[in-house]
Amino acid sequence: MLAGVPNYCADEISEADFRYIRALIAEHSGIQITEQKRSMVLGRLAKRVRTLGLPSIAAYCERVRACPERELTELISALTTNVTAFFREAHHFVFLAERIIPELLVRNAATRRIRIWSAGCSTGEEPYSIAMAVLEALPTGQFWDFKLLATDLDQQVVEFGREAVYRSDRLETMVPGRRRRWFQRVGGKSVDRIQVVNELRERVRFVPLNLMGPWAMKGPFDVIFCRNVIIYFNKERKERLIDRFADLTALGGYLFIGHSESLYGLTDRFRPIGKTIYRKGES
Repeated sequence: MLAGVPNYCADEISEADFRYIRALIAEHSGIQITEQKRSMVLGRLAKRVRTLGLPSIAAYCERVRACPERELTELISALTTNVTAFFREAHHFVFLAERIIPELLVRNAATRRIRIWSAGCSTGEEPYSIAMAVLEALPTGQFWDFKLLATDLDQQVVEFGREAVYRSDRLETMVPGRRRRWFQRVGGKSVDRIQVVNELRERVRFVPLNLMGPWAMKGPFDVIFCRNVIIYFNKERKERLIDRFADLTALGGYLFIGHSESLYGLTDRFRPIGKTIYRKGES
């Protein structure tokens, strides 16, 4: 035991506390934590217990019960998974650049406006990958009003994405030309950090957002990415979320979901057109 830090019990969580945490997370984020995730919850709460210097997970749950709004952001951050990478599920970005952008150049020619939403953006790799794909596909010498909204439930990852500073090894699989164009080293040669260039950062707006809560944006969006998010929701919440996405998607617009997800049985407002790629049709 470290000096000044009380002994804590990180190997158990009562059934009542586990049910309480599951219900709280579901209520505020829509995320369904199954019984099979008990060990994951235990391990992540133990880290939070250490940070706060509390004697046990039971004591932590008592703190949350007493004042949930004070700890809720940290709790959700601890229990949500942020696994991401630049150009993850690469076929989506190929489809975006080779089919959607040429289509929008014609469809939106009068306004020269493109709007995309990355919902569940994590630490920013996805929205910056989208922005790179779009800007590389736009014709040179033409101005297009392209903006990308990046949202996530976790305030900490939103701030990380906004800062846009990454370890250089995150770019190891990226082609050299793309690395040179969109990233710059920060902190000197001895610091293993790179930052997204301003030209790209200024196209992306990071905002914390609970997908189960109210939305301030009005749309319409030409494209929405919501990958590896709906898998954590129950059927009712999935249906509601997809319906809200459809409300904000332009007619003929696109929705991208994760490789292990499907809209089968959830909606008739989007039709599948490719691997985890959907298009909004006539209402």
